[in-house]
Amino acid sequence: MNKLIQREVAELSRDFRGRFEDKRVLVTGGAGFIGSWLCEVLVEVGAKILCLDNFSTGKRENIKHLGRRMRLIEGDVESTSIPGKYDIIFHLASRASPEEYQMHPIETLNANSLGTLRLLKKASKDNSTFVYASSSEIYGDAKVIPTPESYYGNVNPVGLRSCYDEGKRFGEALCIAFFREKKVNVRIVRIFNTYGPRIREDGFYARALPRFVSQALVNKPITIYGDGLQTRSFCYIIDTVSAFLELSLKSDMSGEVFNVGNPDELTIIELAKKIVRETNSSSEMQFLPAKPDDPRRRCPDIKKARELLKWEPRVKFEDGLRKTIEYFASGRMQVKQ
Repeated sequence: MNKLIQREVAELSRDFRGRFEDKRVLVTGGAGFIGSWLCEVLVEVGAKILCLDNFSTGKRENIKHLGRRMRLIEGDVESTSIPGKYDIIFHLASRASPEEYQMHPIETLNANSLGTLRLLKKASKDNSTFVYASSSEIYGDAKVIPTPESYYGNVNPVGLRSCYDEGKRFGEALCIAFFREKKVNVRIVRIFNTYGPRIREDGFYARALPRFVSQALVNKPITIYGDGLQTRSFCYIIDTVSAFLELSLKSDMSGEVFNVGNPDELTIIELAKKIVRETNSSSEMQFLPAKPDDPRRRCPDIKKARELLKWEPRVKFEDGLRKTIEYFASGRMQVKQ
């Protein structure tokens, strides 16, 4: 395991030591970016974990070092047999990169509809706490900024991004239906752009921040889609994971929805400039045609998480960015060696 990740996991684990010991936990999408960090911390704090992943986007190298400390089953969330009973189910299985899920729209919809339905039935049977990883994408091109959980969204239901947007919206509707009709203990997390070590930089998996870092490290042009004045809010990985863990433990949060993200808003041009400066790169910005239905602004209102979860991001963007750059740079050094 990368030493940077090892340090971060050890730090985060201290906050949850003794709170998950011997709990039976299912993590779908556990080999992915956020899922692997979640598995990592849960193993460290003594949980008994089953990771389910079909490795469509997750990477074996993210979890292989966990070895016998965690059980792994390879398969699709909507069809693979899941043995045992679980105290907590974290459902993160889904393609998440826009370019990628647009190439696999049916699979993306299946994971968030059929997969979510199947897991909710299991949660109902097992009396599990069910934590659903939704997305800020359910807000579409939001007209209310910062965006609170009460905002209904401004989504194109037949656009190129709809397989993900509407899949997550339907997944949320399923969660609330099971909460109301079956009394299932569901909680929904609307994730805003998370970044950090293990986020994929390759091909159509790469989103703006890891793509920019990868380009800057080798002095290639920073490719910006549109005018670069669109905004995003970036939350470091250990802050996102801590919110998931904290929410899963709260006893009075059934049926609740939380934005999880950093309320500090950056334009894409500002992001590119920060990355070029931190990497001491000679890269210049290259502007390409805008992507269809790309939201102009993305910024969470996290008042609810602050008040009810006592959670807010602790890692400053500049600090998290430096750690992310360190991770990518160290990977390149290992490849060269």
